[in-house]
Amino acid sequence: MKISQPNHNRKSIRLREYDYSSPGIYFVTICVHNKKYLFGKIIDGEMELNEFGKIIEQQWLLIPQRFNIIQLDKFIIMPNHLHGIIQIVGAGFPCPLQGFPRPSCGFPRHKITAYINCDNNGRGNRAPTLGQMVAFFKYQSTKYINILHQTPGAKLWQRNYYEHIIRNEISLNNIRTYIINNPNNWILDKLNCEHHGD
Repeated sequence: MKISQPNHNRKSIRLREYDYSSPGIYFVTICVHNKKYLFGKIIDGEMELNEFGKIIEQQWLLIPQRFNIIQLDKFIIMPNHLHGIIQIVGAGFPCPLQGFPRPSCGFPRHKITAYINCDNNGRGNRAPTLGQMVAFFKYQSTKYINILHQTPGAKLWQRNYYEHIIRNEISLNNIRTYIINNPNNWILDKLNCEHHGD
């Protein structure tokens, strides 16, 4: 199966009727502002992260600490973009009814991994969406890189991101392979501005 490259000319890249807070597996691509090479170099088919790239990796790996409804799968940081697989494992579960244990508004952490946010009446609020998770990652990584680079307020990422809903195991395994092989195929990558122009 061929993995299609993101279409950078689309006005809307979200499915209108799809609930992006629902459990599922998503392949996301996040691109650097103006496609600048900021995160390192491809050397002999391997991605060598620089200091900025290591910050991106650190912030990506911290996402599940902020949103405990997700699990991270394969990902790769490239010179000017990131590919990653995010699995939402339990979004949108309601809070327990009266009579169930509610130590901190929801089931005990060791019994459920869903992010549950309740108001005072025990009603479940809407779970965070994929877009909110990506926005949090972009905000955090931009903040730390701007501190390091001493460029407060500078843009790091393009305004949006690209996403593909992974609907079966065959597609999941193909995308994993695509991610693993991405550095080795860099010369063919449409995001490689040196070889494809911009």
